[in-house]
Amino acid sequence: MLENIIIIVILAAIILGIVLYLYKSKKNGAACIGCPYAKKCNGKCNGSCSNARSNNSNSSK
Repeated sequence: MLENIIIIVILAAIILGIVLYLYKSKKNGAACIGCPYAKKCNGKCNGSCSNARSNNSNSSK
């Protein structure tokens, strides 16, 4: 019984941490949370961010 409570508390803390991270990132202006160029994108990060394309093409030269 005590083990179940400990596991539930740990999982709740992890979920709370994730939610707070997402909230803080959105509040700070990140359009796409998972995108490394989130603050530079125009808010349409679907894997084809113009900043990511320009940086990737520069690094391949």
